[in-house]
Amino acid sequence: MIRKLVWFKSSYSSGTDGNSCVEIAITPRTIHVRDSKQTSGPRLNFAPTAWATFLPHLKD
Repeated sequence: MIRKLVWFKSSYSSGTDGNSCVEIAITPRTIHVRDSKQTSGPRLNFAPTAWATFLPHLKD
């Protein structure tokens, strides 16, 4: 069964123009990342362990 991804704006996303949004969708085995302006465009996919390793490297 294929389930529809539920996207939400990342808390790390920012920008004064409202157009600098990164969206995230979480499934048990994959973290999906996309540009909110290109919802049908390319996505990045991370294993949860890779995503957890990546997050501490982001600036607040």
